Formats: sequence, C-alpha cells, structure tokens
Amino acid sequence: IPLGTRSSRGDSIRAAILIQNWYRFTKARLETRRRYSLSIFQSIEYADEQDQLQVCNFHFFLYKQQDLVVDEGLSLTEFENKIDVPDSYYGPRLSFPLTVEDANALLHAFRNEQLLHARYVLQLLCETRRVLKEMPNITHLSTSYSKEITVCGDLHGNLDDLLLIFYKNGLPSEQNPYVFNGDFVDRGKNSMEILIILFAFLLIYPNDLHLNRGNHEDYIMNLRYGFTKEVSKKYKDHGKLILCLLRDVFSWLPLATIIDSKVLILHGGISDTTDLDFLNALERSKFIQNLGNEENTSSTFCYLQILDILWSDPRSQNGCTPNKSRGGGCYFGPDVTAKLFERYNLKMLIRSHEFKPEGYEISHDGKVITIFSASNYYEEGSNRGAYIKLNPELIPRFVQYQVSKYTRRVGTIESSALKSLREKIYAHRSELTSAFAQYDLNSTGRISVSDWAAAMESVLQLELPWRMLRAQLVQMTPNGEADYMSCFYDLKIGQPTKEVQPALVETLCRYRRDLEIIFNIIDKDHSGLISLEEFGQTWKLFASHLGIDMYDESLDKLVLSIDYNKDGHIDFNEFLEAFHVVHRLEKKANS
Repeated sequence: IPLGTRSSRGDSIRAAILIQNWYRFTKARLETRRRYSLSIFQSIEYADEQDQLQVCNFHFFLYKQQDLVVDEGLSLTEFENKIDVPDSYYGPRLSFPLTVEDANALLHAFRNEQLLHARYVLQLLCETRRVLKEMPNITHLSTSYSKEITVCGDLHGNLDDLLLIFYKNGLPSEQNPYVFNGDFVDRGKNSMEILIILFAFLLIYPNDLHLNRGNHEDYIMNLRYGFTKEVSKKYKDHGKLILCLLRDVFSWLPLATIIDSKVLILHGGISDTTDLDFLNALERSKFIQNLGNEENTSSTFCYLQILDILWSDPRSQNGCTPNKSRGGGCYFGPDVTAKLFERYNLKMLIRSHEFKPEGYEISHDGKVITIFSASNYYEEGSNRGAYIKLNPELIPRFVQYQVSKYTRRVGTIESSALKSLREKIYAHRSELTSAFAQYDLNSTGRISVSDWAAAMESVLQLELPWRMLRAQLVQMTPNGEADYMSCFYDLKIGQPTKEVQPALVETLCRYRRDLEIIFNIIDKDHSGLISLEEFGQTWKLFASHLGIDMYDESLDKLVLSIDYNKDGHIDFNEFLEAFHVVHRLEKKANS
C-alpha cells in the first residue's frame, strides 16, 4: 500500500475515533442533564405531596362545610327524569346495561374531544358504585393458558396513553383482561374521560377489568392536583353532584388484586405491619386518606394500613422507615418484601405510584416491579410509559411506548425543571438566607460551594445534586465561592406586589396551591369570584392553622387593589397574577 494512502487512512481512523469519543461525551452529558432535570421534577413533586398531607386537615375543614351528601337511593331513572338531554347534543347517548357499542362510541367521542352529557355521567357513576360495592377489598384473579393479564400503572389524566394502550394491546374483554393500578386522575387534562372509559368497561366486563385505588382517588388530593377543577369546568351545572358521587365511588374502589395467589398488585407498597387478611376484612369505604374525617379516624391502625399500601415506596436498604419525601407511607426494603412473601406465599409485587423514565423498574432482586403508564409525565419527551403482560407462568413482559406529537430537546426539559426549582427557592427565601448566614460569619455574602449545597439541602430537603446544579442556580466569585444571594436574582415578582411586605409575598408563593384550593372551595358557583369578606375570613383561618404571621394591612391593601370593579369581589386569576408565582426571569441588573 502506498505510504500516502496509509497515512490518509490513519488520519481517517483517528478522526473517526475523535468523532466517536465526542459523540459519546455529548450523549453522556445530555443524559446527565436529563437525569438531574427529572430528579428536580420528582423531588419537587414529592415535597408538594408532603405539604398536601400536612395541610389536608384544613382542606377537609373547609370542604366539609359544603353539602357532600349523596343519596344512596339515586337511580338511573331518577337522573333520566330530572336531567334533560337537549336535541342539540350530538355526543354518545348511553342506555343501560351498557354494551361494547356504547364503549366504542365513548372512545370515538373522546378522540374527537366531545363531552359526555352530565345525565349519562351521573347514571354511569351510579351504576359503577352499585357494582363496586359488591366487590371485595382484595380481588383474586387466575390466569389460564388461553389468556394473559395486562397490568397498567398511573395514567394521571393522560387520555392519549390509555388510547395508545388499547390500540397496541386491544380493548378489555373476556379474552383480554386488565388491571389498572390506581391514579387514574389529576395532573392531566382528561381525567374525567379516563374514568368514564374505565367505568364503562368495568360495567361491561366486571370479571375482566379490575381497578385498584390509588392515592389520587381521593377528593382532597383532587382539590390540589386539578381533577376537581377539571370536573367543575366541564360540568358547570352538575359538577358538584358529579364530584360528590365520585367521592363515594372512589371510596368503594378495591385496595389490591392478587393473581394466581402469587402476584400481589397494589398502588404504593407495603410496610412491616401490612396485614392482607386485615385489609381484606375492613370496611374500605369508611377509610379515606384524610386524617380530618372523624368518622374515619376511630382506628389509627386501619388508617395506617391503607396509607401504607397507597403511599409507600421500595428502597434498596433493609428495614421500614417513614417516607419523609412524600410525608406518608414508608420506605420498605428487600427484607420487608421477603417477610410478606413468606407469610402469604407470594412470588411478586407489582406496584405503581413512582415516575420511572423507562416506564418501569425492577427492584428487590426481581421481586418488586414498578409500572408507570403515563408517558411525558413531567414534560413532552421526559419519559416513556409502560404496561406489563403476565402469562400463566407469571413471567412479566414489558411493553414500552411514548405518546409524542413532537420530541422536546433535553434543554427544554432542563429549563422547565430549573424554573420549577427556582420557584421553590424563592418560596423559602427567608429560611435560605438564614441558613446561608450561618456559614457566612463575616457577612461577606460569599460561602464555599460545600456550605452553599449544605444550606440548600437543609432547608429544601429535596435530595438533589446541588454541586452539579450550582452553575444554573448561583453565581460564582473568581476564587470559587458562591455569591449566595444571587440565588434570588432571577426571581422578581411583578406588580402590584412591590407594595406588599416581602415576607408576605414569600408566604403566599409558598402556599399558592393551598390558596387555589381555598378559592375553589369558597367559589361555590365556579364563577371565579369570591367576596373580600369570604377571602379575609378564610385567610385568617388558614394562617392560624399553619402558624404563620398575618400581615393584615399589607394583605388587605393588595386584595383591595385587585377589586378593580369595587364590587366587593376579587377574581382568582387576577389574585394569582398579582403575585406572579411563575416568576419573570430577569437579569441581576434589573432585579
């Protein structure tokens, strides 16, 4: 081979190696950014759930002031006589008992973004409650050599995921049974449609479609995470009655499913005190997640048993410890799993409840499987969804998918995650400033990166890689120290809040979701308006409940400034806009 040819070929090989190394490095960097972005989303989500459990007593106190009683004797004919369906309605017209044709009509309508009329929704819920009441707390299924059982995890209002599952895997039938493992609602925009479809197939195939309760099948959770708002918006005139009936339906959802006496399926997990026999015997409709319900707190053990199976998460460490990230349930280790399996002669635990980038995860030496069926959960492109196919040998087969209209870049996901994190940082500004000051004994405004990271974690407790995130969150001095007050430079609140004390702005930003729930509860006619008197009374109760300072004068001044029409009412959206919780990003020079 001529010398020049060998040299040229050597250069080509070296160039190819350089390109390959660059590609691998770039791909690894993108994957690192993707992972810490998802970690931010998940940490903030869990912290939010923890806050929800801590203040749910107050939410219940407000909500129980409403008329929540649903007549147990309501029947199909009663709704038919009381609620007219106008000729102008072109959606599905259901007749009971339902048929497969009815279910197909619902699927077609929802694909075309049609609503099911309120009369049929109420009739469907009434029938669903009747069927669920006849079911045991723990459903026992068996496989045969002629069929597999499909297990789906969280859907969270993502209708496209459910439709894709049915497209890939077939509709529920006697030959194609399903188990849906809770968290059908909240977060996504089509929770109601998902429930209608699942309940319709439940009525058609009560022995072949099975529903387990999740931690979001709870009316207090629904107030915070969007389902209540969705129902109220879609069914204005009958929304309250639908929500009341749904509350009853949720309380009758079974708690778990067991396949071939070997595979336990439940939403969250287990603890070292989980007793399946006890769970199977209790009156499930009397126990909801909320501690504020006096009827349901007569037995703490009963409550904790249900809380554990709905909220717990597996961990690789042995033992059973409180789930501090979520604020409810526990972390259970391989030894806890092994102990339960030995007691009940089980082989596998399938649970959901946790976001997984690939849609599933296997832990505890293959004994615990997490299945998560909501793709694009945090952002478009953030994760796949998955479901499990179980054959008679009980060998799981995973099917992954991702609903995608377009694929977002990692940078978009990262930007959205950092935006959420910055909001969290601003909401704890006072505590963070005090934590930083403990390391800055000479009041220089600068501390080491290690001290900055320690202060961030001590206050926010998000278990994030703070050192890795420092470039996005804090400015560094030339000698490698963190200018800690720069954490807040990009978080400027808009008008008219500059007239309000900063501490009040911080407090309202921190509890904005709770305030949204308060507005939704007080706003009985769903007009988006409440009286100044109602808001003032509720805020005082809320502040007292949380033990926070009032700042009456500042708050009154702000609320009055929002009452533009001077009619004694404020608009909820304008109230939120006043605090501009989704902070405007501005440079340090403009802040």
